[in-house]
Amino acid sequence: MDETDQRIVTELRRDGRAGVSALADRLALSRTTVRARLDRLIESGEIVGFTAILRGDAAHAPVRGLMLIAIEGRGTERVIRQLAAMRAVEAVHTTNGKWDLIVELGADNLEELDGILRQIRLLDGVATSETNLLLATRKLVRPGSGA
Repeated sequence: MDETDQRIVTELRRDGRAGVSALADRLALSRTTVRARLDRLIESGEIVGFTAILRGDAAHAPVRGLMLIAIEGRGTERVIRQLAAMRAVEAVHTTNGKWDLIVELGADNLEELDGILRQIRLLDGVATSETNLLLATRKLVRPGSGA
């Protein structure tokens, strides 16, 4: 997957129901380019399916955390692309202050989360990080939920 493919996948992770026209508009690409790349990603098996996410689906990754990351130099966009391609990464947020990024992570268990954290810390450009486990969710708002 190249950078354009990763951008398409990132948009689909945000909105799996987005049509080709909407993706093309958001990414400033032609519909033909988006359609061809989606077809290629599906045919190659890189994209294995599309799904709806229900409230109860949050239990699919019962161990959740927020990783705060400081980036050294000018590698922020590269690190964001690498993070967006990771299955365990649910969201990547840019921020201000001490940390450059806040990453939402989900894993099946603590051992898996530990491996994910190790993998992220080894990314070129990651200077330092801090991770907080999420213990309970009191309110969850998702785009389009009306909450």
